[in-house]
This record gives sequence, structure tokens and C-alpha cells, in this order.
Amino acid sequence: MPKIDGISVILEIKKRYPKTKIVALTMFDDEEYVLNAFKAGADGYCHKSSSHEELMLALKVVLSGKPYISPEISERVLEGYLESNRTIKETSSWSSLTHREKEVLKLVAEGYQNKEIADYLCISIKTVEKHRANIMGKLDLHTASALTAYAIEKKIVRT
Repeated sequence: MPKIDGISVILEIKKRYPKTKIVALTMFDDEEYVLNAFKAGADGYCHKSSSHEELMLALKVVLSGKPYISPEISERVLEGYLESNRTIKETSSWSSLTHREKEVLKLVAEGYQNKEIADYLCISIKTVEKHRANIMGKLDLHTASALTAYAIEKKIVRT
């Protein structure tokens, strides 16, 4: 999605309509993204390659009040969980970023200038600069191109 990521959409929907059931339909299948989607309020999680039948099953399960994860994704999440001594893997640098810092990182990686980011997020340029400085410090990356490469690696933006 341009300018906004799925996690942000889930957070906004749940903030405005907390009882809404959400099944994330995404191309991301790593356990960190799945965990973040559920933390944001997703009730189900399916890969974009899921069949029509699987999507219908996901909707039925979620509407019945239970969570749903596509089998191939749940297998990957379980493997990650087992590999990391019963905790889902998260890289400490990525998990140290706030939600707003992740939004700023995505926009920087997409090539937006500080003023454009400030206007889009309805914050001051000084706040954008502070977020960028925090991101660079936390990730130990000190150029826009390094941030962009990191964002691509983390699948925050596509090439």
C-alpha cells in the first residue's frame, strides 16, 4: 500500500472501530510481521497466495471469535518460535523502533523529504528530524541510502 503499511491500517481501524474483525491478507510471511499484525489487532492472517477456500475458512473462523493463521505461515511462525527457545524472534534493533519511527523509516525509504513526511504525518519538520536521528541511532545507520537498504531488507518497502 502506498504511504501507509498494513500494521498502521490495522491500528487505525481498531482505534476507530474496536469490535471490527480483521483478517490481514498480505505478502509478508515472516514471524515478526505476523506477530506485529496480531499485536496491532488483527484477528486472522492469510498470505496473498491463499486459495479462495482458505480465505473463506479464515473469515468463518474469525467471525466465530477465534484467531486464524494460514497453515504455511503458522508452520513458519512455529519454527521461529521453536528455534529461539520458545520466544518469537525479533531483532533488537527493529523492535526498539516505535511505531512512528517505523512510519518515518518507510517514508524516508520511499524517497520522501522531511517536509513531505511532516505534512503527510501532520507533525513538524523538527519532529521528523528527531525521529530520523532516533532511527539512525537505534539502527546504527547514518545515511538515507543505508536506511532504504534496511527497509528493503525488512520488507517495509518493495524494490
